[in-house]
Order: sequence, then C-alpha cells, then structure tokens
Amino acid sequence: MRHIEELLPLLTSPQKIFITTHYKPDGDAIGSSLGLYHYLIQNGHEVTVVSPSEIPDFLQWMPGIEHVLNFESEPKMAEKALTDCDYIFCLDFNNLSRIKNLESLLRSANQPKILIDHHLEPEESVFQYGISLPEKSSTCEMVYDFILLDNGSQKINTEIMQCLYSGTMTDTGSFRFPSTTASVHLMIADFKSRGFDHSVIHDRIFDNWSAQRMRFLGFVLSERMEIYPLQKTGLITISQEDIHKYSDNVGATEGMVNYPLGIAGIEKSILLIERKDEVKLSFRSKGDIDVASFSRTYFNGGGHKNAAGGQSKESLIDTKNRIINLLNLKN
Repeated sequence: MRHIEELLPLLTSPQKIFITTHYKPDGDAIGSSLGLYHYLIQNGHEVTVVSPSEIPDFLQWMPGIEHVLNFESEPKMAEKALTDCDYIFCLDFNNLSRIKNLESLLRSANQPKILIDHHLEPEESVFQYGISLPEKSSTCEMVYDFILLDNGSQKINTEIMQCLYSGTMTDTGSFRFPSTTASVHLMIADFKSRGFDHSVIHDRIFDNWSAQRMRFLGFVLSERMEIYPLQKTGLITISQEDIHKYSDNVGATEGMVNYPLGIAGIEKSILLIERKDEVKLSFRSKGDIDVASFSRTYFNGGGHKNAAGGQSKESLIDTKNRIINLLNLKN
C-alpha cells in the first residue's frame, strides 16, 4: 500500500469517486465519509457515498446525508456508482469483511482502493493507496489531515467542520478518551477560529432523543446490566425482543456500552446485542486493559486497546455464558 500522498497528483482533475464505510456506521464513519464528500465536490469531483446499511437516526441531520445511498435498500444504484467510479475510498474500517454484503463487490472491483483508517492490522494487500494510524483519535481527524496534506485548508467550510467535529467528538467520548491528543484540540481550535459553533452539534447528537429511546435506556440499565465488582466488569445483554419492544430506531443502542464505566471501580464494559444472524459485541475499558486483543482472540473482532468490537454466531445466551467463563465473572 503506497502512502496516500502519492494519490494526490491523480486527483488534480475531476474524477468519479466512490466512498464507503463500515456496516452499521457510527458518527465517525458517516462524519468522515461526508466530510470527505464535501471537500472533494469542491474540487470538481463527482462523488457518491454508500453506506453498507441504514444510518442511525441521530445522524440524520448531517449535511449531505440525503445524498448517501444505503446499499441494503438501494443496491442497484450503489452497484452502478461502484462500476462507474475511478477511485474507491474506504473510510473507518481496516478489513473488507467489515462492510458485509459490499465485500464481494469491492474485492472484485478493479479501481484503485484508498484506505483512511485508524484501526489496528489493516488488510493492506487490498488497498493501492492509504494511511492507517491507530494512534489517531478518529477517521474524521485523519480526513482533516488529508485536506491539509492536499493544501485544501481554504476549502474547509461549515459542512466539513460539522461532519468532522461530530465524528471526532463521538469517537473520543466527547474528548475524554486517551485518544484525545494535542492534534485533536488543534483541529478544533482551527474550526473555532473559523467561527464554528460546536454547541449545535452536541445538541443534535445528545439532546435529541425520543422519549421512547430514553425509556429504553432506563430499561437496559435497570434490567439488562449486570455488575461484577470483583472483576471490575459491567455486562449488558440486549435481545432482539428488547429492541423491538422499546425501539426499532436504528442506533437506539448507540453509546450504551459506555454506561457501566461510569460506575466507581468498573474498568471493563461489554455490550451484547442480538441480531438476526449474529450477536454483536462491543468492548470498552480504562487504562492498560486491552480489550482489542481479547476481542480479536475470541470473537473475530478488533479495534483499539480501550474500544473494540466483535461478533459471535452462537446464541445470545451462549455468547453471554462464554464471556462469563472467559473472564471468570462472579458476583
């Protein structure tokens, strides 16, 4: 994989560009994709953003969201955009398996693929150009760096700032995680010097819940969260029935994995969500506890030391019991 800087001369003339991100996208995935979209269209490129699945409700306000194709509901349009494009940008995922049903199409695509990502162990062999920096706070921060590398600072507009701030804010836990480095604050300072209003983004993401979603959170914390003080671990288990009963909105479980870490003495948090064909696992930790290695070893996952994900083909109860046995969880 050649450094992304070698790609820049190839983008001096208008190109057809396809941007995609990981399945079940979060704020960083959509923020980085749309931030790059708003930058590239200013340079005369024809850009299509495709999400492998539906976008969460709490991100539906993002500028440009109406132009994003959902591969699951609009596969023909997405396939045509992929067939017609000149370059494929892959944002916020390190392995093509993370895009689920889009994987086979991208693997067979002949166009150059460009990686911008901050997860460990990238599948470098499938990318012709790219940059992978696990020490970065977010892919949004990396898109900001890409714009500066391309001497595009003067094109950073309100739309770009709204998108990139959103993804950086959510991926850093509102700037409280260790990944919030000096470079993050320098980026935000740059945005503020341009007149950016950050409070609007916080309102749109954190103060825009439905009453039903708030009740769902209350139910989860009351009935589905288990605390194991001896192992300093919190475990949340959510079934499909729970989700259908309280909220069918996409993204209803967003951020729930972080709540156990707010309890004194808890250093590890695990969230299990039952889906139609698998159980999704999210891991969070504090300090030197490496949940990425644990996820990679036992649940075909990975991520960052303090924030990782995985999946299980076992039932929800069997997956939960496996977690309990692996971590020797006892009250």
